[in-house]
Amino acid sequence: MRPLWKGAISFGLVNVPVKMYAATEKKNVKFRYLHRDCNAPVEYKRVCSNCKKEVPYEEIVKGYEYEPGKFVVLEDEDFEALPQEEARSINIVEFVNLSEIDPVYYDKTYYLTPQETGEKPYQLLKQVLKEKGKVAVCKVVIRSKSNLSCIRIYDEVLTLETMYFPDEVRNPKEELEIEEQPEVMSRELEMAGQLVDSLEGEFQPENYQDEYREHLMDLIKAKIHDEDVTIPERPKDERVVNLMEALEKSVDLVKEKSG
Repeated sequence: MRPLWKGAISFGLVNVPVKMYAATEKKNVKFRYLHRDCNAPVEYKRVCSNCKKEVPYEEIVKGYEYEPGKFVVLEDEDFEALPQEEARSINIVEFVNLSEIDPVYYDKTYYLTPQETGEKPYQLLKQVLKEKGKVAVCKVVIRSKSNLSCIRIYDEVLTLETMYFPDEVRNPKEELEIEEQPEVMSRELEMAGQLVDSLEGEFQPENYQDEYREHLMDLIKAKIHDEDVTIPERPKDERVVNLMEALEKSVDLVKEKSG
């Protein structure tokens, strides 16, 4: 796997040369749009909305629409003049407890591995994070964008989690119409607790698969070979309106499955 980025973690006066790799990948099934008449892929062209002509890349600039139909153009030198973190540096600004960062702030995960001259400072940072039980909050520039992020340990590897800035996280109290909370009866809470207890377990990610993607690929393979494919029927929706009845039936179903 080729690194996406090479740079250094700035840890006080200590530099930790590292390489960055994508930690995750989407497994979505990719489709292309085709012309129904001949099954040829549909092409997309960059056409000026005013001139009605195709525009080559060298004639394209970036513009910010500050009013409908009105734009201000920014050139490459405008972006270069903006103050931001060093392009090849992950600057640690503070150490905090992992529990203090709500998962809503996390965006994308990257693995960090040491470069040839960085093995010892890499191990030093990893060990001190482990012993102190902390994560490192830092700033880093990735693809010309300044990112809030944190460094933590995952499976004995330093991991960079890019994060949303506070103004990028919507406030549910301001954005949503939350109605007055209804009162929960003690019996309902007791039954819900039993349901939680009956489903309690340790998270084992290998126990979960993308069943929709598997069925979709079976369908695609069958169509390639002009075969029939059997799609499993969806389970019947046996939704129960009464909350207490739904809880009791849910507990009974779990007990039946567990034997």
